[in-house]
Amino acid sequence: MSSKPVTIDEMKGEEAPFLRRPASDFAFVQNGALPNGVSPTGASPNGALPPIQRPNVDHLITEDDTPVDNIFSEKEQRLLAGSIHASFGEHQPDRKIEAFANVGLYHSVNESYPLVPDVMASLDVELPDDIWAKRHRSYMIWEYGKAPEIVIEIVSNKIGGEEQKIERYGRMGVAYYVIHDPENQLGNGILRMFKLSPSDFEELDEFWVPGLELGLTLWNGEFEGWNATWLRWVDKDGNLLETGMEREAKERQRAEEERQRAEEEHRRAEEAEQDRERMAAKLRELGIDPDSI
Repeated sequence: MSSKPVTIDEMKGEEAPFLRRPASDFAFVQNGALPNGVSPTGASPNGALPPIQRPNVDHLITEDDTPVDNIFSEKEQRLLAGSIHASFGEHQPDRKIEAFANVGLYHSVNESYPLVPDVMASLDVELPDDIWAKRHRSYMIWEYGKAPEIVIEIVSNKIGGEEQKIERYGRMGVAYYVIHDPENQLGNGILRMFKLSPSDFEELDEFWVPGLELGLTLWNGEFEGWNATWLRWVDKDGNLLETGMEREAKERQRAEEERQRAEEEHRRAEEAEQDRERMAAKLRELGIDPDSI
C-alpha cells in the first residue's frame, strides 16, 4: 500500500504571527525545570532516573476524567498510534517504540498540569510493568529517561493553542512537532512540521522524522468505514505504515489468493488426469496397451 506525499505548497498557508517571531523572543527556562540533573533534552546520562532519585508525584494530575474530543480527532489518534503498534516492528525490527494518544506529558514536577498531545511516539522505551502506579499513568520524562521523538497535535477548534504549545514542547526536549489542521481552522495550512530544540525551532519543508525513519503524509482513503483525508505514517518509499486491520485484510487477501491458486492447480491436475485416462481408453480400443508406450 503506498501513498503519494502531499507537497508542502499544498499544505502550507500564511504563517501565524506567533510563528513569525524569532526564536530569541522566547524565554526557555531550563534551570530547575527538570528534577535531579536530567538534561534539558529530557535524558539523563544513564537513561531513566533510578528509583531512589525519582521525585514524589502525588500532587500531579495524571487524568481528569473529562476527555471530550470530536469523532475525527479520536479516529485520527487511533489510526496514528495503532499503525505504530501494528507495523513499526516490521519496519524497524531492532528498535522498540511506544505510541500514546491523549496521554499527559510531564517534564517537571513543578508543572501544575501536563501537556496532553493528541499523539506522541518515543523510541527505545518500554512500558513499565505496573501502568496503574501514579508515576506511570502519564509520560513523565524522568521515568522514561527521554522525551518523545515526535508530538502531533490535531486542531479541533481555534482555541486549542496548538501553535503556542511549541515553546513548551521545545523546552521538554521533543525533537519534532506536527500541527495537523484538517479544516485549516487556523488559516496556516493543513499540515506543518517543526524541528525543535530547547532554545529554537525551525519549520521544515519535508515531513520526515530521522530515527523513526518515517514520514507523514495526507492520504485519501477509508478508515473504520469512513472516507476522509487522514494523516498517515509512510516509509522512505511512500508505503503506508499499516494498521492491524489493514494487515489482517492483506493477510486474508493473500490467503484467499493462495487458496484460489491451489484450487486452480488442483483443477488443472484433474483435467490432465482425465485427458490421460481418455487417451488410454482410445489406445485400448485400438488394441494398444497404454502402459507399453
